[in-house]
Parts: sequence; structure tokens; C-alpha cells
Amino acid sequence: MNAVVNLKWIEAANYEEMSKLAADMFKAELKHNPKMVLGLATGGTPEGFYKELVEAYQAGEISFEQAQSYNLDEYVGINPTNEASYHYYMDQNLFNHVDMKRENIHVPKGDTADLQAAAAHYDEMIEAAGGVDIQLLGIGINGHIGFNEPGTPFTLGTNVVELTESTRDANKIYFNSIDEVPTHAITMGIQTIMNAKKVVLLISGASKQEAMDRLRSGEVTEDFPASALHNHKDVTVIYTGVK
Repeated sequence: MNAVVNLKWIEAANYEEMSKLAADMFKAELKHNPKMVLGLATGGTPEGFYKELVEAYQAGEISFEQAQSYNLDEYVGINPTNEASYHYYMDQNLFNHVDMKRENIHVPKGDTADLQAAAAHYDEMIEAAGGVDIQLLGIGINGHIGFNEPGTPFTLGTNVVELTESTRDANKIYFNSIDEVPTHAITMGIQTIMNAKKVVLLISGASKQEAMDRLRSGEVTEDFPASALHNHKDVTVIYTGVK
């Protein structure tokens, strides 16, 4: 199945430019709508993006005081204070350095007894907030977005997923060993992501070559989760170090 290919592609000269271009899009949205709802991602790729936002805040260009944020995902079974958790990552890279109110910061709860209830409540909170205004994404080598692995139905909301071995292997650098990498995660579903008004996808490095080529092909299939983005009306892909 092929969709109308309406992704906007921007090639950045380097990682720093990619980070700046993405941050500029979020800054523009924030200046236009100080009460905006940000959709945020973790991992190595967006670290420069967060650095740009922190610097813009410290320079007085932007404020997060009225904004809300919803992160894509979190590991199951990890305490938010664990240095490998995405709660911790977000504190270190953004939240500890800007003026966003703690009650407006949302990361899925992976350490709760009722994960399904937590997942359903997460979507309810996003909807009550008026939806995500602009969602940041990365892409996995197997095409996952959030932690939605190949084969995930495009119609799913926030849910609990079993991580593939390739995903666990890619994330082992954040743990002492592969044995410590969780086997499951709670993640915004593809439908949740698709409900965002705008999407910005960052792709960096040669390891993402195959994933980017497949995304460029325009094929839409649940075997390649990122391909769902071809059905979204406003997606910007910013890439660097990938041909």
C-alpha cells in the first residue's frame, strides 16, 4: 500500500544544524502559543535539540512556564530516579534547566502495578490538554517510532509493548549490560502520535540509512511503523549524516 508522500525533507549540514533547525520549529510554536503542548522524545539524537532549547530559555528567548509536555515512552519496571529512565533523561537534558512547572510535565509511568490503566489514562490526559501541538520523534533502525515495534497496528493508542532484541541491543549502551535492559516499555501508540498536529522527525547517522531509505520509498505498512507518518498532514523530517 502506498500513500500520498507528503513528508517535508530537510537535509542539515551536520548534527548541530539539525538540532538547531528542530529547536527553531519548537521555539516558533512556543512563541506563537505559550500554552502549547509539546510531545518529546529521548535518546542520543535529540540531545543537541534540548541543548538548543535550554540555551534559548537561558537567553530569555522563550519560556515554558505555561506549556505542557508529554513524553513518548518509558521502560517498564524502572524507577523514575534510575539514571537509565526517561524521566531522569528528561530532567537532565531539559526540565531541570527551564521553567516548566512540574505538574505540567508528563512521562508514561512504567513502574505502576496497572500498566494498562496508566496507558489509557495517558491518552485521556493528552486529549484533555487539547492534543499535542508538535511532536518530536526519532526513528529506530527497524523503523520503530516511540517504542512501537514492527507489526504494531496503526490504530493503537498508548500501550505496553515487548521490545525486540534489536531495540534492546541498541539501548544497552545506557545500561551496565544487556541483561539490565528492560524487556517491555509503555509507549504512545502510533494513533496517539498521529493525532499530534505537527510532527518533527530527526534522523542522524549512518546506522539509520536503511530506515531512512525505506521511509523515503513511500510504502505504508505496519511492518515499518514510521511509514504511518505518510498519512499525516504535517511532518518535517530533518536528517544529517545519512544519504
